[in-house]
Amino acid sequence: MADRNDCDLAIVGGGLSGSLIALAFAARHPDVSLRLVESAGMLAGQHIWSFFDGDVAAGDRWLVDPLIAHRWPDGHEVRFPGHSRRLAAPYNSITSASLDAHVRTILGDAVMTGAQATQLTPTSITLSDGYILHAGAVIDARGGGDLSALRCGWQKFVGQMLRLRTTHGLARPVIMDATVEQQDGYRFVYLLPWDERTVFVEDTYYSDRSDLDPPTLNDQIAAYVRAQGWQVEAILHSESGVLPVVHGGDFDRFWPEDDPVARAGVRAAMFHPMTGYSLPDAVRFALCLADDWPMDGPLLAHVTRGRAQFHWRQGRYYRLLGRMLFGAARPEQRWRIFERFYRLSPALIGRFYAGCPTFRDRIRILCGRPPVPIRDAMRALLSPPA
Repeated sequence: MADRNDCDLAIVGGGLSGSLIALAFAARHPDVSLRLVESAGMLAGQHIWSFFDGDVAAGDRWLVDPLIAHRWPDGHEVRFPGHSRRLAAPYNSITSASLDAHVRTILGDAVMTGAQATQLTPTSITLSDGYILHAGAVIDARGGGDLSALRCGWQKFVGQMLRLRTTHGLARPVIMDATVEQQDGYRFVYLLPWDERTVFVEDTYYSDRSDLDPPTLNDQIAAYVRAQGWQVEAILHSESGVLPVVHGGDFDRFWPEDDPVARAGVRAAMFHPMTGYSLPDAVRFALCLADDWPMDGPLLAHVTRGRAQFHWRQGRYYRLLGRMLFGAARPEQRWRIFERFYRLSPALIGRFYAGCPTFRDRIRILCGRPPVPIRDAMRALLSPPA
């Protein structure tokens, strides 16, 4: 294919999903000519992606292990008004810088940054300067796209990497500190102790609204830091995001069957419906595509849509939980759902986040005394899913 095209496979979007696809192909198919096309000046924006050890199968860790910027082998904690707990599952974080550096080392000149794609076909990309890149197949991994066909709540956040004047005293990550004042839905603070004096602090909300007010959340972070008795020497890094928490919608309208271009990542709805996180699905998706290769552009579109449609069907249970969270729980009481969840067995919690709960897990999560009013829960469960 490459003798008639600029490349065999062109990936549009150098975020997490697009980068992992490129890395999987570079390892599994070194003979395949690649282009990774990104509009920004560097890959992966300004983000930290984190995952539990159980989120990625042991046989697939080779794809993400070189990207890990920090690992906490001693587990993590959660904090709620009436319940705190340490869990043993190790935790890992990937930064944009670590992802960008590794991808550039592996792909070299195949990375095209500062290249804005304006039009895609199954076999070509038109860039903003008019150049047309021809490929054997094209895949669109440019992020969320049009989410109007989906019913969503939102996980939104602002995070800061802080250098403190003295040590912070944290031994391990705090995945949820929900002892903070509840507002705009379920609110918690997320903490990653990078070293003795460096900590990432993120103010996070499960909200009905997608609007994000960074100055207000920056003030919330400053107030939290003061309450811990920490003094900030410098803000090393800031990031923000709004992730969809999907609890209904029409997949066929989100990704019409006659759309001829392959998709990946959030643009393919390949993320955890309840948390919005995409890393475990991005790893599985990248390796499945590498296993299925070779494909031309139309076949790649057919295969990726089929995998995304299967993922959508598999996410039905999580969308049901999302309807309960956003439809049954009063916003200021949503923390009670998560507090109850974190009283369950660590193995169940791990399978839930990895996206592979057993039938017994699903029953166990729903049984017992509900943390929301029964009438509201039944109304949410019986409401149409789309």
